[in-house]
Amino acid sequence: MNLAKIVEPAYPSHPHRRALAVTLAVASLIALAGCSRRSHHVLAVNYVSAVQATLRDQVATIYNRVATVKNGERVEVLEREKRFSRVRTSAGIEGWIEQRYLVDQETYDALQKLTQANLSDPVQAPGVLRNDTNLHLTPGRETEHLYQLSTGAKVSVLKRATAEKQPGTVSAPAKPGKAAPGPVLEDWWLVRDTQNRVGWVLARMVDIDVPLEVAQYAEGQRFVAFFALNQVQDQGKEGADKSVSQYLCAITEPRDGLPYDFDQIRVFTWNVKKHRYETAYREHGLDGVLPVTVTSENFDKEGVLPVFVLRVKDDSGNISERKYKMNSPIVRRVLAPGEQKETPKPAGKRRRR
Repeated sequence: MNLAKIVEPAYPSHPHRRALAVTLAVASLIALAGCSRRSHHVLAVNYVSAVQATLRDQVATIYNRVATVKNGERVEVLEREKRFSRVRTSAGIEGWIEQRYLVDQETYDALQKLTQANLSDPVQAPGVLRNDTNLHLTPGRETEHLYQLSTGAKVSVLKRATAEKQPGTVSAPAKPGKAAPGPVLEDWWLVRDTQNRVGWVLARMVDIDVPLEVAQYAEGQRFVAFFALNQVQDQGKEGADKSVSQYLCAITEPRDGLPYDFDQIRVFTWNVKKHRYETAYREHGLDGVLPVTVTSENFDKEGVLPVFVLRVKDDSGNISERKYKMNSPIVRRVLAPGEQKETPKPAGKRRRR
């Protein structure tokens, strides 16, 4: 028997059929490669740090916009290529985005931890943002950030810190016989926004929202914190609301980089006869440290009075607390048993550090 007559060939003998088989095989390989490309496993989880950013269909000069992602949005990173990442949104949309618009899970977790650690901190002052501003993880212009706040956003000021404006720079050349100048420092505020997100913002981007009738007594100084201690009734006051707040204000020199948060306090009480604010108490020469706390306490014969507590550093850097009470318009120190009142430092004669 001739076996060649009964064995079928492995491939179609007709030229057109053979070409068709090769074409189908190539198409299958391309399809498999495409499926493999689109089924990449998730490399990482990132978050959008821009106000909004475009997802594009390809990394090229000419591209189509497939979606828009917004600040704080969670995305899954599927692929990375030079300056771009291919991501998938929570809605399942995939596209390419510039990597500079993304932060990693570690940064996100650190910001959540910062928020939780300061969620119940006492507010030192309300503030309003002058410009669009980033919420940073730590003080500094080049530090990690995620959320962006818009111009005019309201924030609660919690703490102060300083950071170098540009690491490695100094304020001025050293003069003969003088110590070498230090780095240029700028102030930063730890703030909490209306969505309870916490982060550091450049202090000059925040206007402390001091009531105008009190702010006019600034005398060229900078308000750091202020608190309503209580209210009095003034029947001669214009308008239907006869209640007037009396304030404690923490104030400092109008420059950044100081080794203390505030160096003086003023208590403004309301004169119901003259219908105006007056300075009931003033103390200079403090190395004050935020936060200041305000409460009330029962003082037997005097009854329940407003109380505030300052945190002050000594020459060795140790921090102690000082308690004060206000029996309007009189403000006095409340000394603990055995405590002695310190002699106030003269105004304008601060230690150089």
